Amino acid sequence: MDSNNQQSSLHIVFFPFMSKGHMIPLLHLARLLFLRRVSVTFFTTPANSPFIRQHLSNTDSSLVHVVELKFPENAPEIPPGVESTDRLPSMSLFVPFAKATRLMQPDFEQVLQSLPSVSCIISDGFLSWTQKSASKFGIPRAIFYGMNNFAASIFHAVIHNRFIANVKSDDEPFTFPDFPWLKFTKNDFTHPFDMAEPSGPHYEFIVEEGIAASQSQGIVVNSFCELETRFIEYWDREHENTKAWCVGPLCLVEPPTAQPLQNQKPTWMQWLDHKSAEGRSVLYVAFGTQAEISQEQFQAIAEGLERSNVSFLWVIKSREVKFLVDGYKERVKDRGLVVSEWVNQREILEHQSVNGFISHCGWNSVLESICASVPILAWPLMADQYLNARLVVDEMGMGLRVVANNGSVRGFIESEMVEKMVKELMEGEDGEKARKKMMEISKTAKSAIDEGGSSWRTLDRFLDEVCKRTS
Repeated sequence: MDSNNQQSSLHIVFFPFMSKGHMIPLLHLARLLFLRRVSVTFFTTPANSPFIRQHLSNTDSSLVHVVELKFPENAPEIPPGVESTDRLPSMSLFVPFAKATRLMQPDFEQVLQSLPSVSCIISDGFLSWTQKSASKFGIPRAIFYGMNNFAASIFHAVIHNRFIANVKSDDEPFTFPDFPWLKFTKNDFTHPFDMAEPSGPHYEFIVEEGIAASQSQGIVVNSFCELETRFIEYWDREHENTKAWCVGPLCLVEPPTAQPLQNQKPTWMQWLDHKSAEGRSVLYVAFGTQAEISQEQFQAIAEGLERSNVSFLWVIKSREVKFLVDGYKERVKDRGLVVSEWVNQREILEHQSVNGFISHCGWNSVLESICASVPILAWPLMADQYLNARLVVDEMGMGLRVVANNGSVRGFIESEMVEKMVKELMEGEDGEKARKKMMEISKTAKSAIDEGGSSWRTLDRFLDEVCKRTS
């Protein structure tokens, strides 16, 4: 049987974590599988199902099936009706939320038994309990974390080698023997990775994940080999049985949206068109859907953007509208637009007027910026974002970094720093260097996902491996 016929007989189960940033890349990966006539079953919950079904609505219905599993009721600490992390009142409830998903295991296994022959399960690393289900039925499982090899490798090195144990202060630089050219500080790591002796519920959760991951058949990564070759090599060397499979950037798989008439475009797209007609370069500002910014920091950002004299499109959360001082929108209306609605970020980044991006460095946002050739002003706020910022700025040189007055990668950022770095990104020499570097990397990213590219070939090898294990 040739490879194409072998692949078309495959049936892969997806079980993404209940978070938009984790669901979207797997929805994109499904599209790559449909091109190979691979059948896919998505597991999700009733509240997340409409989002998944909408994203799959223009695909071949004969190749996709969506299964809804009831989210556990009365889960400890989780408010009723919350089925995704973006609905949590605070990200401090992440671990209780993730643990609550374990109660779905009996229903998952019951449906799994009833499905046509399953070739592989690709489930989120946060759903570590799915490894037991996969083993129970003899099904290979691969994991998906939504992070890159760089962050995964650094996290692994920190936990297993306890490098932080000898670091005295939060901003003291240190290096890893495997990556001596890179400098890190304790402030690059969030709890529990910043602890000399990690402990507590979050750490226990991570240990469980690690054990389940080590029993899986590999980690599917939304990245591409050319971006982080030595970190893929490190990962594969340290995890002989859990190989990294780079199959991205997956956002390039999403079909382009139909272009509406000018008067039917969203307000912000019409505004960007107007700026383009004026020959103005625009800075896009967005910090994701989950991280929280204090009122004081929000207002420093607003002041810095206003004083920079740069045109900007700033997307804020609805709960942040109250932070805007009276008269701000009026004062900046000729060159700034503040939006508190949902926007199509990729469409904005690809607009010809957008030439810079203040980003929290969530990995999906970084990849979208790479694919649109837009340099980043890195402003990480949580989780792996601090390491992503190191990759963007220190390793790849495709962006700049905001820092506190004392040089720390954490802490309050003064409005003067915002103004200075915005000007440098949009008009300065360092910003131009980052822009040129981003354009180079963007070309490589697009080549990787094309047929015959490194990510395309990696996905083929991954599917061939699945075929071997299930034949």
